[in-house]
Amino acid sequence: YSTLKPDSASIANFISQRTRINIEYNSDKIKLKISPQNVRVWGDVNASSKNDNNTSLHEAYAEALFNKNISIQLGRQELNYDNERIFGATDWAMQGKSHDAILFKFVVDSIHKIHVGVAYNAIGESNFRQNYSIPQYKTLQYIWYHGDFKNINLSVLALNNGMPYLKDNKEKVAFTQTIGATSTYSKKKFNANVEAYVQTGKIATKKVLSYYASANLEYQWIDKLKTSIGVTYLSGKSNNDSSSTIKSFNPLYGTAHKFNGFMDYFYVGNHNNTVGLIDINASIFYKIEKFSLKFIPHVFLGAADLYKNGEKQQKLLGTELDLVAAYKVFNNFSLEAGYSQMFGTSSLELLKGGNKDNANNWVYLTAKFNPVIFKN
Repeated sequence: YSTLKPDSASIANFISQRTRINIEYNSDKIKLKISPQNVRVWGDVNASSKNDNNTSLHEAYAEALFNKNISIQLGRQELNYDNERIFGATDWAMQGKSHDAILFKFVVDSIHKIHVGVAYNAIGESNFRQNYSIPQYKTLQYIWYHGDFKNINLSVLALNNGMPYLKDNKEKVAFTQTIGATSTYSKKKFNANVEAYVQTGKIATKKVLSYYASANLEYQWIDKLKTSIGVTYLSGKSNNDSSSTIKSFNPLYGTAHKFNGFMDYFYVGNHNNTVGLIDINASIFYKIEKFSLKFIPHVFLGAADLYKNGEKQQKLLGTELDLVAAYKVFNNFSLEAGYSQMFGTSSLELLKGGNKDNANNWVYLTAKFNPVIFKN
């Protein structure tokens, strides 16, 4: 999972658990949400331990509704937009992802929505400025527009992302801009989605210029069966490129597990600032009553050239097969099982290390309980 298996390594087995409580309050003028959670691996603390450092506050925000068109939401909250490519809740990770932010919401009739988000982070309360040492953004601002039309929906996102760095032992903030759009066309049994983003600006003192684009086609053959085909391009930088410009696209705060294979070899806390990626994929989805089955093959290639000892390597990084089965036992309880296999190449070995000829696969089983305990 996420990297090729070294010859000296043995397989791992573990059980992870997330316990999360969602408490929500809604009135005509105010909405509140508080969501404490505990994330653990079974056995990571002593059975008689007094302390547990695995508890956190996933969400804690309040929203004031001035009228049906304008509201403001403040506090720790998920930022989750469109297909979660740039902003997502990252629900695959047990801890998820949430942000401390102020969100202004505007609704223009039932067609147009606009969100304006602002975040500013500090290491703590202090009278004088302190360097921000947590490895994430110091500040960000974004504007998101979404429109629902007859057969087409369109979203546009512009994000200004400020990352701290030290210069002469003083904190500076460099900004990158991620700007792009995603659109989906739907008619009867056919869906088509296209999206494209560009990144520019600076990371520390280095210039950024990178790109992302994808296209997907989906067709519902019968009620129980649909298929899709797609291609994704994330720009990269050749390891033979000596320029200081950052040319590798960064999906930033998206739910990376949804994309580029469920084995998470690419962009799940890894693969940044490398040769990028081209993902050619297809899927078959079958559902009957409470049971569903999905099969997704991927072909992965580097977007930029990869060299070893001055010799250009093959662009093919590997082929991945993903199989996921789900069963809804009853309304508040479901099971999901997955199996994935990566057939890597020598180029993937060069990027990841490990041995492409080892059994690079994994299997998981999840049990999800989601009851509504009380509602008034």
